[in-house]
Amino acid sequence: MTIWLILIIFGSIMIIEALPLFIAPLKMKEYYRKIADSDPRTLQILAFVMMITGLVIVFLIRKKICL
Repeated sequence: MTIWLILIIFGSIMIIEALPLFIAPLKMKEYYRKIADSDPRTLQILAFVMMITGLVIVFLIRKKICL
C-alpha cells in the first residue's frame, strides 16, 4: 500500500464526513445535540457495531468476495 492510497482514502473519508454538514447544517446541529444527550453506553455499542461492520466490509473487499 502506498502513501498515495492512504491519502486518497483519508481524503475520501473527509468528503463523506463533511457532506451532511454542508448539505444540512441545522439538521446536523440537532443530530449532534441528540448525540450529546444520549447514554454513553449506547454510543459505545453503536460505535463498536460500526467498527465491526467496517472491518467486515474491508475484509470482504480485500478478499474480493463482494465485488
